[in-house]
Amino acid sequence: MLNYETEDASKTLAIARSLKNYKSPFTVIGGYKLIDNGIDPEATVQIEADGKVIHEASTGNGPVDALAKVLKKSLTPLFPEISEVNLVDYRANILDAHRGTSTEVEVTIIFTDGTDVWKVYSMSENINAASFKVLIDGFEFAILKRRIQKKIG
Repeated sequence: MLNYETEDASKTLAIARSLKNYKSPFTVIGGYKLIDNGIDPEATVQIEADGKVIHEASTGNGPVDALAKVLKKSLTPLFPEISEVNLVDYRANILDAHRGTSTEVEVTIIFTDGTDVWKVYSMSENINAASFKVLIDGFEFAILKRRIQKKIG
């Protein structure tokens, strides 16, 4: 039987962000833009890191894939470790069935870099917004994890 530990990155990031000296490795400027015509969704984003601003666009097989690709495309030049990060599971659960499509959605994504596995989750009434938040957190966690490994190693 395979045995691996899935780290709770949402909890780790929440604790880290509560510390006074925490600084995110990158900032998303102005959120994201998503055009989804049901055939070929396109996402755009602006990222600021290390005094540089990167503006990118990307298409995907669906809105979440487009968001993941545009973030990866934006972050990889500044943080090459992101190229190794992949999504291995995506789940969205509604929290109040009586509210139908207006209910909050909890999105969970499991990531891997080929060695470690971590999960991130977020809630919103907008499934794309929750997905974007989870993607940001998953990539941020990967960057921070690599930085810590470099300091130790």
